[in-house]
Amino acid sequence: MILRRLLITGLCITLLSGCGSIVSRTFPGQGKGNQYYPGVQWDVQDGPWRFLTIIDLPLSLVVDTLLLPVDVHHGPYE
Repeated sequence: MILRRLLITGLCITLLSGCGSIVSRTFPGQGKGNQYYPGVQWDVQDGPWRFLTIIDLPLSLVVDTLLLPVDVHHGPYE
């Protein structure tokens, strides 16, 4: 039972850890042209999985803040 809980918790952390930030920076067209905080912008867009992206929002906010210096030099994510 404990192993099952650890496995489920680990899977959830892996799936939700900064997902919007990673998707908006790595897949073409997902950044929607946002230069600053593209992961947060990706999380707040409408979609069928919006309830899950609201959970991801705080993690994306942290990751986007840490990557802000990179975003300043990179430019818009197209």
